[in-house]
Amino acid sequence: MKLLKNETIEKNTVKLTIEVDKEAFAAAVEKSYKKNVKQIAIPGFRKGKAPRAIIEKYYGKGIFWEDAVNFVCPDAYEYAVKEAGIDPVDRPEIDIETIEEGKELVLTATVTVKPEVELGEYKGVSAEKKNYKTKVADVDAEIKAAREQNARMINVEDRAVKKGDHTVIDFEGFVDGVAFEGGKGTDHKLEIGSGQFIPGFEEALVGAKIGVEKEINVTFPEEYHAEELKGKPAMFKVTVKSIQVKELPELNDDFAKDVSEFDTLDEYKADIKAKLDKANAEKTANEFEGNVIKVVVDAAKVDIPECMIDTAVEDMMREFSYRLSSQGLSLEQYMQFTGMTADSFKEQYKEQAEERVKSNLVISEIAKKENIEVTDEDVENELKNMAEMYGMELDKLKEFVKDGELESLKEELKLKKAVTLIVDAAKVKRAAKKKEENE
Repeated sequence: MKLLKNETIEKNTVKLTIEVDKEAFAAAVEKSYKKNVKQIAIPGFRKGKAPRAIIEKYYGKGIFWEDAVNFVCPDAYEYAVKEAGIDPVDRPEIDIETIEEGKELVLTATVTVKPEVELGEYKGVSAEKKNYKTKVADVDAEIKAAREQNARMINVEDRAVKKGDHTVIDFEGFVDGVAFEGGKGTDHKLEIGSGQFIPGFEEALVGAKIGVEKEINVTFPEEYHAEELKGKPAMFKVTVKSIQVKELPELNDDFAKDVSEFDTLDEYKADIKAKLDKANAEKTANEFEGNVIKVVVDAAKVDIPECMIDTAVEDMMREFSYRLSSQGLSLEQYMQFTGMTADSFKEQYKEQAEERVKSNLVISEIAKKENIEVTDEDVENELKNMAEMYGMELDKLKEFVKDGELESLKEELKLKKAVTLIVDAAKVKRAAKKKEENE
């Protein structure tokens, strides 16, 4: 096998001319014959038993060449890529230059390669850093949420509806005296004041009594989703079937014991604060890292091939689809609900995808320039972290990690090291405080 030419035909596009020796091509033709002979019928021979020479005489010499080219092409292309020292980012376009019995096969592979990156300043750059701190109100909000989650509902039968009550209602709506589609409900749960219904509906229920039908007059908003109801006055017949109020647990040591592993309320509050402090420290670090990387990436220049952006968009679509599936929704259903198409989705994420590709290219180039290496110990530690995260034995996890995935993991670790280098060398530019923070 030989690499005859390595030509840059346009920016980020390379054309490789590859020669496959005649012996290798002849062996591939023979392999193609053995693969296809069983499906070939020749007069005078049982199906699948005709000699190769007879088949070639009957159908022509090139009958087995297509499969033969497919057999030799992957190895030939891989060899040429290594010889040329290029880094393809897309599938190649393969063409046959010369194909003839008893002679060398000559192929060309035209492929898009990773673009060159012109780095700007990346060590000692200045970026904004905002330090997030835990406030007393944040701890109080967590405790309030815990009380809400552990509240119990108490039935009320001796009074009318008040704001904040949790009710169960039957209702039917009418426009111009005629019931409209979607305007009827049975055993519907409604918190008064939640804003679940159109303006005026819930407010008008205040004072309603259990079991007594009440007529409520409201007007649909001009921006209502149903075209035939926009701005229309409507009358609802509503019957309150039950009223409940939420009773929050008393805030004391017993509450702390019920909702946590701690014996006192003070210990419970201290634990909440510690967790919020940790989350805020991570938020501060992650936001600063993002700001530093943005400064570094914006300072670099790179002409990104369109195919890399398309691939990134497809990756983002798969990620989004996976997140939707965890909520029991498919991407197709989401697009149907939102009125989006695959093309509009791609267009929406194109700019974000371009930023992601540029960021990876820039950080990768920095890792290369700084000669960053990943050791076996680095890989082992990362695998241990992954095993702990997934709740698996380390040896069991290693069984699932294939060679290609291991290389991807090493590349990811290399990028992480480069990011650490950049962030550690960065200078802090304090974020301007808002007026209320100063006060």
